[in-house]
Order: sequence, then C-alpha cells, then structure tokens
Amino acid sequence: MGLPVTYIFTHDSIGVGEDGPTHQPIEQLVQLRATPGLVTLRPADANEVAEAWRYLVANRSGPAALALSRQNLPTLDRTRYAPASGLAKGAYVLASSEQTPKVILIATGSELSLAVEAYETLSAQGVPARVVSMPSWELFEAQPQSYRESVLPSIVTGRVVVEAGSPIGWDRYAGPTGAIIAMGGFGASGPAGQLLKHFGFTVDAVLNAARKQLAEPDSPIWRNGYRMKPGMLLGREAGQDKDMHV
Repeated sequence: MGLPVTYIFTHDSIGVGEDGPTHQPIEQLVQLRATPGLVTLRPADANEVAEAWRYLVANRSGPAALALSRQNLPTLDRTRYAPASGLAKGAYVLASSEQTPKVILIATGSELSLAVEAYETLSAQGVPARVVSMPSWELFEAQPQSYRESVLPSIVTGRVVVEAGSPIGWDRYAGPTGAIIAMGGFGASGPAGQLLKHFGFTVDAVLNAARKQLAEPDSPIWRNGYRMKPGMLLGREAGQDKDMHV
C-alpha cells in the first residue's frame, strides 16, 4: 500500500551470544531485502543510526525496516572518516586510498568496524584499499549508475564483503571473484566475542580474505552446494560448527 511504516528490529546478528542459535538471525536480512517495496537499513554506528532516522522521518514513499544490534559498537570518528549522511544513498565510501584501490572492503552494521580496522592495517602496509559502508541495498540501487560506479568501480574486482548473516545476494556486490565472509549455517551458544571469532568474523579473517584478493584469483568452485569464491569464508571454511557450545 506504500504506507511509510517503520519496522524496528534488534538483535541483528550472532552477537546475541548466550541466547543461542534460536535467537540469532541468519536469514532474516535476506527476507527483508527480498520483500518488494521495503527499504532495509542496517546502520553501523550511532551516527548512521541518527542518519537512518533522518531518512525515516522524511520518508513518505513506503515501508522501511531498521535492523539494529544488541551489542555495543564503536562510534566512528567522522572527522577521520566520511560523514554518515552518506547513508541516505544506501552505500558510501567511508575511507579510501588516493590511488585506485586494489581491494574494496564492503560491510554493514556491526561488521563495519572489522572492515575499518582491516582497511587501516592495509593502508599502513602501503596497500591501496577502500572501505564502503552499505547499510541499504535498496537506497543504493536507487542511485544513478554514475554514483554507484564511483563507490564500487567496476575496474576494481578485488572485493571482500563482511556481514554476519546469510551470503545470499551479496555476490551482486562482491562480483564473480570477490570474497564473502558470511554465515553458512545457524549460530551457537556462547559469549559474543567467542562466537564471532569462531565463525570467522575477525579483523584477521578480513585481512586474509583481502590479501587473497590481491593475489592471482583462482577459479570459483562449488562446495557443499555453495559457489565458493577466492577467500570466501562460509560454513566450516570459517570454522563454523553447528555443535559448538562454549
């Protein structure tokens, strides 16, 4: 009906921890993004949350879903990184090398801080890199092609996507040889920090995937029903174990 209804969801990842896999969303973001006419927003810090509400208050064109975390997240220094107002365009360059990047790190929500740390490490090592915050696919796809190309240049095929949810749909932005760090199964019961490490959501995992992107790409293969890409961490590739209990 196009009504500007705002749906607020919390506990958006396996970071819920001790509540166990029955409380840890995996496929819900895919379901929201697949809903026709719905704009889904997954902000990464307090600044992006504020900008999300700026969009939502002004929105008159249809329903929107706001996916928020339960765990504490760092608030990025916007004097050092791009302003969070870029959220209104769905995705924006948070930080980038002055050179054409050799690898682009794409993340949403609580995983953006991992991409930022990995970006800083790569930059310190002299690797031209870029980190892109992508809180909303729908808003990004509504932008002109010129803008989308400026954020994700087609010439840059080295890409790493990080999201603690299902990988379905992310190949659109990772590209045919990009890496996707995502959940290939349900979560587990344990402290949030241990779960994130166990399932491969660490700065080191992002760095390893990025470095594989910088190397000569391999041919994609199929494994366990998933199309694996170089550096892709999924299922037991990321140490995921359905029987984990810590």
